[in-house]
Amino acid sequence: MAHGDRVVRLPLLDQYLQQQGDLTAVDRFSSKHHELEGLQGEERVYSELIPLTKPKAGEQYGFQVDLDRCTGCKACVTACHSLNGLDEGETWRFVGLLHGGTPEAPLQQTVTTACHHCVDPACLKGCPVEAYEKDPITGIVKHLDDQCIGCQYCTLTCPYEVPQYSAKKGIVRKCDMCSGRLAAGEAPACVQACPNEAISIRLVTKDAVLEDAQTDAFLPGAPSPGITGPTTTYKSSRAYPRNTLPADFYAVHPSHQHRPLVFMLVLTQLSAGAFCLDQAVRWFFGGPVLEQLLPLHSLVALGAGLLALSASIFHLGRPLYAFRAVLGLRTSWLSREIIAFAAFAKAAIVYAAVVWRQPLCAVLHCPQLSDGLAHTLEASLGGFVALCGAAGVFCSVMVYCVTLRRYWSFSRTGFKFLMTTLVLGTATSLFTSSLWSMLAGGGARVASLVPVVALLAKALLAFVALELVYELSIFLHLRDKQQNDLKRSALLLSGELKGLMTLRLGAALVAGFVLPLFVLALLGSSGLGVAAFVCISLSLTGLVVGSLMERSLFFAAVSAPRMPGTFG
Repeated sequence: MAHGDRVVRLPLLDQYLQQQGDLTAVDRFSSKHHELEGLQGEERVYSELIPLTKPKAGEQYGFQVDLDRCTGCKACVTACHSLNGLDEGETWRFVGLLHGGTPEAPLQQTVTTACHHCVDPACLKGCPVEAYEKDPITGIVKHLDDQCIGCQYCTLTCPYEVPQYSAKKGIVRKCDMCSGRLAAGEAPACVQACPNEAISIRLVTKDAVLEDAQTDAFLPGAPSPGITGPTTTYKSSRAYPRNTLPADFYAVHPSHQHRPLVFMLVLTQLSAGAFCLDQAVRWFFGGPVLEQLLPLHSLVALGAGLLALSASIFHLGRPLYAFRAVLGLRTSWLSREIIAFAAFAKAAIVYAAVVWRQPLCAVLHCPQLSDGLAHTLEASLGGFVALCGAAGVFCSVMVYCVTLRRYWSFSRTGFKFLMTTLVLGTATSLFTSSLWSMLAGGGARVASLVPVVALLAKALLAFVALELVYELSIFLHLRDKQQNDLKRSALLLSGELKGLMTLRLGAALVAGFVLPLFVLALLGSSGLGVAAFVCISLSLTGLVVGSLMERSLFFAAVSAPRMPGTFG
């Protein structure tokens, strides 16, 4: 209490009585109820929670969170879960924690967050089956459950980790701002359940959202709003300290490994690399012996490609609807990847049929192609297959780099996928050459292959060396003073994922260095014999296993900024 310039402290009992006189959340609601008795229906109940008019041109609905009123009670989480009938462990609204300040003036702030119904939603652009739509009037981003095939790509493209995969239903689901309730003039479940009215729905101007996003002012530690233009606004009367961060900012945990995608990526790159190496070897060396290698080589490469495409189906929650995955061709790199590899597989089948024309024509009793036409078809189809394979690998790179995770940047992902393609393509070419030599039974024809095999073995050594040096460069980020995404990845690879990383490096060193050196020594002494074939076979097996480990780490070690409390 103030008297002139003097500040008089009330006795302790009087302070308690004054605190009891403050209105609680229930008291405020009761008081407001009496104040608004003259209004009718939902206008009376929700006048301060939802807009009473529809969005105008250039406007849309958006969540507004009053941080001063949020107590972290999670009533919003419970209400959302109950009303939407979510599965156990499935959550569409999260409550996180920010903290900072000093020991003398600490800060602790709870934050409630859900889908931000962005102006430019990344989930919508990335979906290969067009299972998202943005309402042209309300701006609400809705997920179309019936259209979803459960590819989970939207969980990677959304920087805020909003879409949640339901293994029980095999689809992704997310918050739709209880659009049915809003249309009926009722507040969403989370809004209505909050005892302090910390959450409300407001009209926001899309241009203003995009302008505000340029300042990167959203929430401490959260992804940049410039990525998608989130429409959620957080307001507070307090000025937060500069060191305010999410409570889990320094936590590092492995991400989901997506094993079917691991197999798909490794085997498609093996197949594409094998076909590309096939064309390169034919271009530089040529000769009748290499022509005789084509049937066997095309069969091995085609088999790996078809196996890869089969493996990718197991990643889908609803594989029977995989045919829809080309619908998003206009915006989704996943659709483009699927189309590129589908063209690659079909062209490879036709190419293999042309290469195997003699036995096929004998079985089917069809006329043989002339040698001139057959060679022209082989050259044309071989080049087209290699081009489709390269296009598919490029689309695979883009699928991950557009998620804007630093560990999946274009340069990092592009180099890794390129090296996997070269390493496994070279190892496969070595294998088919040595296998053919075993089947051919030796002689001058096999002897003419020795220079080619020696060159491929040396190329394999160089490719593996480049691949490992680049992979190990991630550990340089352990010295970064600032905690960032690449440092988190390095901490994971040197900590929780250290065992798998060690096995991957060991497999690459043995299969990519020791065994190729043995092959070169054997070629110089005994030629392309059984011992060389065994070493080459073991090398290919070890490199495939090592690449599967590397691709598992590619998924497990990725880290990205996230909303407070949304991890895991």
